[in-house]
Amino acid sequence: MMFGKSNAKVYVKSSEGIKFSDVAGEDEAKENLAEIVDYLHNPDKYKEIGASMPKGILLAGPPGTGKTMLAKAVAGEAEVPFFSMSGSEFVEMFVGMGASKVRDLFKQAKEKAPCIVFIDEIDAIGQKRNSGKMGGNDEREQTLNQLLTEMDGFEGNTGVVILAATNRPESPDPALTRPGRFDRRVPVELPDLKGREAILKVHAKKIKVSEEVDFQQIARMASGASGAELANIVNEAALRAVRDGRKYATQSDLEESIEVVIAGYQKKNAILTDKEKWTVAYHEIGHALVAARQTQSAPVQKITIIPRTSGALGYTMQVEDGNRYLMTKEEIENKIATYTGGRAAEEVVFGTISTGASNDIEQATKLARSMITRYGMSKDFDMVAMETVSGQYLGGDTSLICSAGTQDEIDRQVVELVKRLHKKAAEILLENRQKLDELARFLYEKETITGEEFMAILNA
Repeated sequence: MMFGKSNAKVYVKSSEGIKFSDVAGEDEAKENLAEIVDYLHNPDKYKEIGASMPKGILLAGPPGTGKTMLAKAVAGEAEVPFFSMSGSEFVEMFVGMGASKVRDLFKQAKEKAPCIVFIDEIDAIGQKRNSGKMGGNDEREQTLNQLLTEMDGFEGNTGVVILAATNRPESPDPALTRPGRFDRRVPVELPDLKGREAILKVHAKKIKVSEEVDFQQIARMASGASGAELANIVNEAALRAVRDGRKYATQSDLEESIEVVIAGYQKKNAILTDKEKWTVAYHEIGHALVAARQTQSAPVQKITIIPRTSGALGYTMQVEDGNRYLMTKEEIENKIATYTGGRAAEEVVFGTISTGASNDIEQATKLARSMITRYGMSKDFDMVAMETVSGQYLGGDTSLICSAGTQDEIDRQVVELVKRLHKKAAEILLENRQKLDELARFLYEKETITGEEFMAILNA
């Protein structure tokens, strides 16, 4: 056993052969990192003008967006040794071991310069230090102090470039992220529509796919998916093709694999009673009909009442035509009304309600609360922030920053808003009662219908 020895994985020269061309959908991040590659190839060009390369670059973004892959691509492009280590590997049971590992890692890096040192999940050792006397972690803080010292100990022109990745950009210690240590922060965000299409095409090269596959349509359906999820979608499609005894994956394989990622596999052994099947059919048509009868709603792509392993007995898929970066107050209200459409349909048709709307209730409440506490869409509170969000890349934890009395008023306004939009959804369904019955009957018989079939009946 070698105490204090760094167990960094070293990928020399080739770095598994990964290049920037293998990393799709992150053009801004690649542009930022291409400068590092150029510096490692042509250091004299920078020295001539007196510029030194950033010592450290922090890659920040949600899980699965390709931070580790980007770091490997930098090493692959630069053709230099690549040291990879996870932040948690520095923290040991014995005090002082983490600091010793940091020293050894940097010693190896200086010997192999020019090279790249990559520390994944740096927040494991780089978290803000506790100013109080209680609750500190001596071993982690010693490791962090050693890392800070080592980063100060070499110049920007030694050829050692440090890359680090984190899902929590707000958590690293300010001493670590100041200029002179991690000088540059590169956001690695979820890909947009064009990025998703490019990522799907990169992964599709690894499998056999039909020439008729519309990758743009698949990218639209996979809105909000990370690079890792898109890779999983392509692999699921290939597995589905093998299961069905086909030699290549088709458009329907990719569409079905998106649904697997969103809602789980089809539950073939789940048999609904006739009454339950009718309830789910009306519930899903309720969502789709309310969405279609409102302006500025995303078009309906597919409606199904086949139960899934996620617990959903059915779902309505809406797909935006392009990228959306802003939403108006009216659009958010339309979305809340669409969420309440399923429950409203049950009330209009059966005069009773079921447990099927639990997720809809959760989503509608979340949106209504955000409108009032974060988006300044309440007349009473105007542009006053009532809530803060931390850990935006990990789901986002919210905490209210107002008095107990104001919290009561927020709750009252949330209830009022959801009630008003629930009533609006019920009115839309009553106005379109004949179409509601016709579409529910069609869905009951077919179990899965496309957006085109839905719109054809609705507009007939």
